[in-house]
Amino acid sequence: MHVHTRQRAAPLGPARGAAWRVRWFHIIFGHEQRAGRLFDVVLILAIIASITVTVLDSVSSLHTTWGPWLYAAEWLFTAAFSAEYVLRLLVVDRPARYARSFFGLVDLLSVLPTWLSLVFVGSQYLLVVRALRILRIFRVLKLTRYIGEADLLWSSLIRARRKILVFVSTVLTLVLIFGALMYLIEGPAHGFTSIPRSMYWAVVTMTTVGFGDITPQTPLGQLVTSLIMLVGYGIIAVPTGIFTAELASGLRRQRDMTCVRCGQHGHDADARFCKRCGEALKASPPA
Repeated sequence: MHVHTRQRAAPLGPARGAAWRVRWFHIIFGHEQRAGRLFDVVLILAIIASITVTVLDSVSSLHTTWGPWLYAAEWLFTAAFSAEYVLRLLVVDRPARYARSFFGLVDLLSVLPTWLSLVFVGSQYLLVVRALRILRIFRVLKLTRYIGEADLLWSSLIRARRKILVFVSTVLTLVLIFGALMYLIEGPAHGFTSIPRSMYWAVVTMTTVGFGDITPQTPLGQLVTSLIMLVGYGIIAVPTGIFTAELASGLRRQRDMTCVRCGQHGHDADARFCKRCGEALKASPPA
């Protein structure tokens, strides 16, 4: 009997050739050296500053007063992030793989909107340009690579994906049932003009938001509304519980994978050797 296991892709390494590529690879992708940590700090500050510029530029009064300065600052950040993206491609051994990775796409999308705004210069494209400029706010995603717990949160979400999918499917089924039911009970006379609009009401009611733009008027409709609110209170904590359970499981795995030689912790659940000293890892017995 053959058991097929999924092979994990080998990690990215420095590009072969010039020595400067190896050095800059460890500075950009590494976090152990002082130069690498300094690079990370500077990049984090630049990301935060660029997001601040984008947010301030959306305020009409500030845009009117400081528009040229904000525009110049945005292009300064765009040039810096573009150089960073190109440098990452130059120093990594598999640039195509990095470009297709999550962070590679984030790095590209963080500079692409500003460059594309040079293309859409006609007055008929002003709305497109505005939308592209707003997309720069997604530079905040670049911060996730510097948060050590981001991998743990993401892996917990991936492990819980099937349970969350079942939960979402159940909620959508309830929304469809209650929406169709309220469309039948209340009808267009009370604002439930279609099943999709009634489903919108069901979502708002089930999540206990209750905007009040559509309200049932009949006693039977109010009874169904009370029922769906009780159901909403009962199921709203389900995805939180699912994710919390997976997160706790991931934390236990990380706690167990501690190197007995150097004390390094936070290894991947399937790691076999310490990422600091190379010592073979042994899972600690549960407390």
